[in-house]
Amino acid sequence: MVRHSSGRAVILAVLAASIALGGCSLFGKKKPPTLAFEERPVELLYDAGATRLDRHEWTEAADYFHEVERQHPYSEWSRRAILMTAYAHYMGNDYAEAIADSDRFISLYPGNVSTPYAYYLKAICYFEQIVDVGRDQASAAAAGEALREVVKRYPSSEYATDARLKIDMVNDQLAGKEMNVGRYYLRSNDPMAAIGRFRTVIDKYQTTSHTPEALYRLVEAYLTIGLIDEAKRNGAVLGYNYPGDPWYADAYTLLTGRGYQPTIRPQPGGRQGGHVRGAYGGNPFGRPVHKEFTLPPPEETQPQSAAPDQSTTEAPPPPDVQPAPNPPPKAPPKQGGFIHGVLGL
Repeated sequence: MVRHSSGRAVILAVLAASIALGGCSLFGKKKPPTLAFEERPVELLYDAGATRLDRHEWTEAADYFHEVERQHPYSEWSRRAILMTAYAHYMGNDYAEAIADSDRFISLYPGNVSTPYAYYLKAICYFEQIVDVGRDQASAAAAGEALREVVKRYPSSEYATDARLKIDMVNDQLAGKEMNVGRYYLRSNDPMAAIGRFRTVIDKYQTTSHTPEALYRLVEAYLTIGLIDEAKRNGAVLGYNYPGDPWYADAYTLLTGRGYQPTIRPQPGGRQGGHVRGAYGGNPFGRPVHKEFTLPPPEETQPQSAAPDQSTTEAPPPPDVQPAPNPPPKAPPKQGGFIHGVLGL
């Protein structure tokens, strides 16, 4: 019995030692090394970050600017470094960090001359995360909200000029998502669900390039469920506002094929639906991001002995001229006591 107990004790001791050694190997792993900075003058740290920006070394630039804030939190350099950290994270496609940095700058310096840029950069981070209409458009909705905030707060700024252009592009994207879902419902023989999506385009995004198709799809869906007057009404709106658009030609053919005669005939060369064309030359979403169109951080008077931040002058601003949005669809005049084009009545 004594021999058996002592043998068990030896086995347990060996197991305990093995577990202890294994634990050391499992839990004793060292973390990946991080950049460690010794105490340095603030000018040297800031200039090192600016140099990394010039070299497109975004991660190292952000580390140096963060070190400026950590070592010299109450200096003028610290304030500027927060914004440059956000810009470095943005250029490195680290959008979550860039948004967090921008929010921190806005919270700490709400009335600063550079605060408009923090709002703008935050909006651009959401804008560049928008994906094609076949996927979730949460980033598009967030971008639209952030861009409208820029326009609302700083309507006369250069950031608002760029934001207005991008708002048109975001609205076109959101309308495209509604159209994509509506077409799916039509293909699935669910015209009522499809009508809800197409009406959303008309009600919320009527200045986008999707309006003519949305009106045509309403004609198609209403004819499917037998609401002839609604089909004719939407066809009249389409013909009155876009007589030269191919979608009206299709609607005219669809209605006449059912024995109905629209008042307005298609007019080749007449007004067609608009198309959103931004600085990217069309719909940029789902394509490689072109950051050269993003406005750089604003120039500021640096603290004494500061070197000019050349890294913030590389990207040229987009053109100031933006395309005028298409006006909302007009209702055609009354004809024979029937109000053409007044949707929903």
